[in-house]
Amino acid sequence: MSLSLDRVSFAYPDSPPLLEDASLTFEPGSFTLVRGPSGAGKSTLLRLLCRLEEAQSGHIIFNDQPIEDIAPADLRRSVAYVQQMPTLLPTSIRDNLLLPFTFKANEGLEQPSNETLAGYLDSFLMSGITLHTEADTLSVGQAQRVCLIRSLLLHPRVLLMDEPTASLDAKSAQVVLDKAAELSVSGMTVVMISHSEETPEGVTDTVSIKDLKLERA
Repeated sequence: MSLSLDRVSFAYPDSPPLLEDASLTFEPGSFTLVRGPSGAGKSTLLRLLCRLEEAQSGHIIFNDQPIEDIAPADLRRSVAYVQQMPTLLPTSIRDNLLLPFTFKANEGLEQPSNETLAGYLDSFLMSGITLHTEADTLSVGQAQRVCLIRSLLLHPRVLLMDEPTASLDAKSAQVVLDKAAELSVSGMTVVMISHSEETPEGVTDTVSIKDLKLERA
């Protein structure tokens, strides 16, 4: 399912425009790296794509529908946003992973089994971490991977990653990048923003934030 901006403009109150008539399409199964320096407005772009911010003109289209015509809960299950800094509750890994299934909007979803959850932990190389491990004992890199798994449990079609490796050590960062490339190959659309000049393996498209006329965060 493609996700696209169609002549989108956006500005915060009393601030210059961040986007002016911007158009861009993220093709299904693509892995797009959106580049730009810190504070250039990359996070604003991701927030627009999952409707945490509202475009002032133009449309953002997902699955041939303007996103304002899609219920927010439905949209954010399909277009998952993983923030730069991981946020976990001070409880077990299992409870954190299952948190989305406690929300009323997701009450009809089947809760994954412990075996499925453990399989995800293994696939993200979470050695020594179990479902009973307390979240407040994790490193930043481990917490980021748990947050990513939590989003993937809802089976999104698009994954928005907000500088997911910025606070990680090299090993943890590589695990996240490898998984992003793997998800793209499997058909998921991945959009990742970064201030780094390096291009991770598996990236199919790169976009400069300047090309979208984003002027500041």
